[in-house]
Amino acid sequence: MSVRQIRASLAADPQVGAGNVLSARMALGIGLDQPVLAFDTDIDGIPSWQPFTVRELDLRVRARAAALAACGIGPRDPVVVHADAAGEAVLATLALTRLGAIPALLNPRLDPERAARYIRRLTAVGVLADERHRAALAGHDTATPLLPEIGSLGAGDPDAAPPAYRHAPQDPVAITHSSGTTGLPKAVVHSHDSLYAAVRYRLALPRPQGSDRLLSALPAAHAATLIALNLALSSHAEIAFLSEQSGAAVLDAIELRRPNGVLGFAATWSDLARHDLAARDLSSVALWWNTGDCAHETHIRRLVAQGSRETLVDRRRSRTAGSVFVDGLGSTEMGHSHFHITHTRESERYGRCVGKPHPFVDCAVLDPAGEALGPYEVGELGTRSPTLALGYWNDSATTYRTRVRGYFLTGDLVYRDEEGYYYHVDRAVDSVDLGGGRRLHTAMSEERVLVACPDVVDCTVVAAREGERVVTDVLLQLVAGADRERDRTKEVTAALEEAVAVTVRQVIAVEDGAIPLGPTGKVRKVLLRERHLAGLAAEAGR
Repeated sequence: MSVRQIRASLAADPQVGAGNVLSARMALGIGLDQPVLAFDTDIDGIPSWQPFTVRELDLRVRARAAALAACGIGPRDPVVVHADAAGEAVLATLALTRLGAIPALLNPRLDPERAARYIRRLTAVGVLADERHRAALAGHDTATPLLPEIGSLGAGDPDAAPPAYRHAPQDPVAITHSSGTTGLPKAVVHSHDSLYAAVRYRLALPRPQGSDRLLSALPAAHAATLIALNLALSSHAEIAFLSEQSGAAVLDAIELRRPNGVLGFAATWSDLARHDLAARDLSSVALWWNTGDCAHETHIRRLVAQGSRETLVDRRRSRTAGSVFVDGLGSTEMGHSHFHITHTRESERYGRCVGKPHPFVDCAVLDPAGEALGPYEVGELGTRSPTLALGYWNDSATTYRTRVRGYFLTGDLVYRDEEGYYYHVDRAVDSVDLGGGRRLHTAMSEERVLVACPDVVDCTVVAAREGERVVTDVLLQLVAGADRERDRTKEVTAALEEAVAVTVRQVIAVEDGAIPLGPTGKVRKVLLRERHLAGLAAEAGR
């Protein structure tokens, strides 16, 4: 059976979903000794980066399933997974889904106080954590018992594992959480079918160039990692998972692993842009694949200038300098990016364009009453898709509040042009009413500044009200060696819309540590605004 036949067989089987891809691969009995997964840490005596075959992966998962079953874990039991190592999180997740339990993946970068509050709200049956997080949670009330240390599960007896659970389409198979940039993260529930819907769609298409040997810089606790894992297993592709998403870690891994494709979030591309990419060997990379927030033009252009890809010239394949960047817009609740656009070195369609919706998506730009808006009218993105999560765990009020006329309201402000391309302008919570029908869209303003100022590697717009007036401070993070004392106010205001430019109070170069980030690398704008304004007030009071 060829790779194409493996893909076709899994895509055609309605019983296959996010809860049983590994079992389905084992049942096919083909390609079981080919490498599929690698991790950046040692696991069960297997050295870091040494790939697991399908057979070895199944063995390691069954060992963990046996250990968890001995602890009384069974079908429909929610279990928190909280670990630094991507390998431990991925293997524990596969073991839990084999049992029919529901892994509740918790980002290891979430601070202990918020992690404990989040766990309390889950009402899980247990917490699987590594030593660092067991210690961090020790002083907090999680109202949830600790299970054995996550690294010890590999000592289980694979032959003692219960038979793989048979999932129904709507069975919950994972709980992941939102970015938590505005407060406590929301727990999002994914089903056997929803997390596999986009994978099934992709299996019917030709395998894209750069997707046979992948490096994932996605957080292991995110739904995007589960989708990438299922896609790799179903496509018979090899994927390596990073536990750290920094630019330095990604560059080192690229030079070591020589992947054809790299998966990540916008925060990783931003961090990569701080490095001298031309000084690193990125020649193996044909594809950069972004999900979550759409990426910034200036970061995309720096990446597609690197790497190489195959092209057809006079019907002959040749290697061409430069790579491809696939951008889009997604979220934990969407379950998969709902849009796609491909950039190369020749691309010119930017301005926060997220492309066109995938064929499995029905979306609309909606006004506050839920009515569809026309081209170039900014409204909230509403979307329907088989990839959508079931809702929010233990929070039916929020589940139903985010639905209108059959659409899920994403919280993103967008518009579409007459050709059907969609453009992301801001998160609704970050957009500011300037009066007279004008609005300050912080994300679009940041995009404009980055394009206009080549020595700015990242930008954050902080808006606040002073009486009846909106004032804006623009915080700039500069490339290494840039003149921090130079006044960039004229450059910044010239890049902004007139109604926004007149609100600018000051333009400040800041250290990277001054920008508070959430566990997935997103800027926590609410916290940043509070800290920034408190700092200004303290200075004024001196």
